[in-house]
Amino acid sequence: MIENARPAGLIKRLMALVYDGFLVLALWFITAGIFVIVYNHTGLPTQEINGVTRADPMVLKGVLFPLLLVETWAFYAWFWLHGGQTLGMRAWRLQIRDYRGGPVRFWQTLARFAAAGVSWLMLGAGYLVVLVHPHQTLHDRLSLTATVEIPKNGKGRS
Repeated sequence: MIENARPAGLIKRLMALVYDGFLVLALWFITAGIFVIVYNHTGLPTQEINGVTRADPMVLKGVLFPLLLVETWAFYAWFWLHGGQTLGMRAWRLQIRDYRGGPVRFWQTLARFAAAGVSWLMLGAGYLVVLVHPHQTLHDRLSLTATVEIPKNGKGRS
């Protein structure tokens, strides 16, 4: 854990999010592909569009979308609970920690993910809060976590 680490800046946070976004997108493609293959053998409602049998769009919204949301939370939660860094955060030397400096707890991953969703629903305004003291995003504040920069030379590690 880093002692007295400085809060992460907006650009580094967004760049780490882009890195992680590519990984999450790959997970979504795999999950959706498996879902489509399995769905056609379940007997659930389908629609024929231009001669191709496809899953009913209402089922996709009611099953696939929630599945992808849970999968995305699980991706972030696993990394946050195991070292406080996703792969994108490692590349940009960022770390999530409890606001007291300890490791992130399970309930904080849920709160953080939900609050990040609210941040995106507000067209990213929850991220812009990082520009105001104490330089933490809406989801940092609501989940009682902090996103900090890890020094390049490794000083400050305990």
